[in-house]
Amino acid sequence: MSVLREAEDGPAVVVCNTCRVSAEARETPDGARGGALLAAALREAAAGTGVAVQEMPCLFNCGQHCSIHLRAPGKIGYVLGRFEPTAEAARAIIDYAVAYAASDEGVVPYRQWPEGVKGHFIVRVPPAGKLVAD
Repeated sequence: MSVLREAEDGPAVVVCNTCRVSAEARETPDGARGGALLAAALREAAAGTGVAVQEMPCLFNCGQHCSIHLRAPGKIGYVLGRFEPTAEAARAIIDYAVAYAASDEGVVPYRQWPEGVKGHFIVRVPPAGKLVAD
């Protein structure tokens, strides 16, 4: 049995839909997980942008609540986390994702980063068959 399933192969924000709400709380008082709330906010923010929002359970980044993976074919990928599951955070992520999608290799100049993503980057991942130059 495969753990993988097919997904659209374009610019995408992959959101962990099982992430904690915060470093302190697993879920909201009504039982909602932070990742599920962030996924809903991301879908709304991404409408009409050309950036897909894809959900999966657990990105294995549990120490960094509300995590996402930004990816596109042939581009450097990024894992970001420690977001609040809000519309404001989703808007910043999608604004960055749109600039990322427009870039040649996945590198967005710092001056173009929305304020809401600064300080949230955890790791960058080179695309298959490539490494980041010195």
